[in-house]
Amino acid sequence: MTAVLLAIFMVATDSYIVATAMPTIVADLGGFRLFSWVFAAYLLAQAVTIPIYGRLADLYGRKRVFFAGTGIFLLGSLLCGFAWGMVPLVLFRALEGIGAGAIQPIATTIVGDIYTPVERARMQGYVSGMFGVAAIIGPTLGAFAVEHISWSLVFWVNLPIGAAALIMFGLYLHEHREPRRHRVDYLGSALLMLGIGAPMLALVLIIGSVAVAGLMACGAIAITALVAHERQAVEPMLPLRLWRNRVVAVGCLAGFFNGALMMAISGFLPTYVQGAMGRDAIASGVVLAASSVSWAFASMAAGRLMIRTSYRLAATIGGVFLVVGGLVLITLEPTSGLLWAGTGAFLLGVGMGFCNTAFIVSIQASVGWSERSTATSTTMFMRIVGNSLGAAIFGAILNFGVYSRVPDAGDAVNRLMSPAARQSLGAAEIARLADAVGSSLHVVYLIAALVAIVSLILALALPARLSPTRPLAERS
Repeated sequence: MTAVLLAIFMVATDSYIVATAMPTIVADLGGFRLFSWVFAAYLLAQAVTIPIYGRLADLYGRKRVFFAGTGIFLLGSLLCGFAWGMVPLVLFRALEGIGAGAIQPIATTIVGDIYTPVERARMQGYVSGMFGVAAIIGPTLGAFAVEHISWSLVFWVNLPIGAAALIMFGLYLHEHREPRRHRVDYLGSALLMLGIGAPMLALVLIIGSVAVAGLMACGAIAITALVAHERQAVEPMLPLRLWRNRVVAVGCLAGFFNGALMMAISGFLPTYVQGAMGRDAIASGVVLAASSVSWAFASMAAGRLMIRTSYRLAATIGGVFLVVGGLVLITLEPTSGLLWAGTGAFLLGVGMGFCNTAFIVSIQASVGWSERSTATSTTMFMRIVGNSLGAAIFGAILNFGVYSRVPDAGDAVNRLMSPAARQSLGAAEIARLADAVGSSLHVVYLIAALVAIVSLILALALPARLSPTRPLAERS
């Protein structure tokens, strides 16, 4: 369990520390137009590999798949710290994302393997609590690194944590599986990567309309072929029968919308704080910490509430907080102050804590061991797809809004993100750029509030009386 917590802490810290440091990294490397790519490349690579890792973990065991993914993740983290420009950074983040696809899903699945449904409700709360620890350490370390040492440290901090997790899993995780021959669904894996990757790439690139249409069509054809192929595969990479399970289907759809909503906080709230409000990296880190700390405590509270009531009640409470938090962000103004921005982040963190814990525990209780990793990974896959689409769409809105309002912004937007570089801009230019950033992100938060309403509706779709003490019969 300690190794699980270390693994979760590593990926959580990576998310928050990079989000905190990104405005400074952009100010150093330039390339504001590639801002969203740093998130989208990582999330895209993570998204297309999560279900593959999950299925392989069901076929070959959790341990060896976790080792492979973590090794790739640590290599990507090492290279990110050496990036000499935004393009290399994006490429190395993609490599990091390929490895990250194995870490959180398999670590979370291991919790489902070693605990009963009632125990899972409590332990998943502690797992989510690591996001609270990461929220305190990650943004603080990120702000300290970029201010006093080097932004490379925000990537290299993963190395000792990952090494410790690997050593502990190697020593203490003992799997007892009877060896048997498996047929890996290579065609299904390729179709899945193409079907998800091509549309996401189109949204991120926002290149010519013909190219976007071609990528979208390619993705649609691949998904159609995947559905036909998976129905006939002996050991399908993405078992379609899981989607006939109401709990899994609702949880996956909720994960998708919550993933997009998460990006509005972690990816773009620091940009609002530093770009529109004119604050520094430490201020944006404090705002992010509000969401993560509230997420952690809400997850632990949700675990205890589910045992006494139901999954649906916990998820519904979370959905209400998401809607209220979204409304707070809609009213955010550059003059609102950090307290109001932090309030919105805090409320959204509470909503995420209740929703994600309720959905993941209910899904793990509705399937057996041989499908648990696949179901868990599918849920997280949908969440990462939501993250990726959120990064792509919100990033496109931000870029379009800024450069349509200030066509000659050029490199000035990069300097706006850094308090030191901002001093080289005139007061009128700062006001013009800050207004463009704030107005563009206001549109982002309008969309985020609508997404929160959808999440609430999905929470209400869970079975009414299902709980850890009244689970569906777990299948072997």
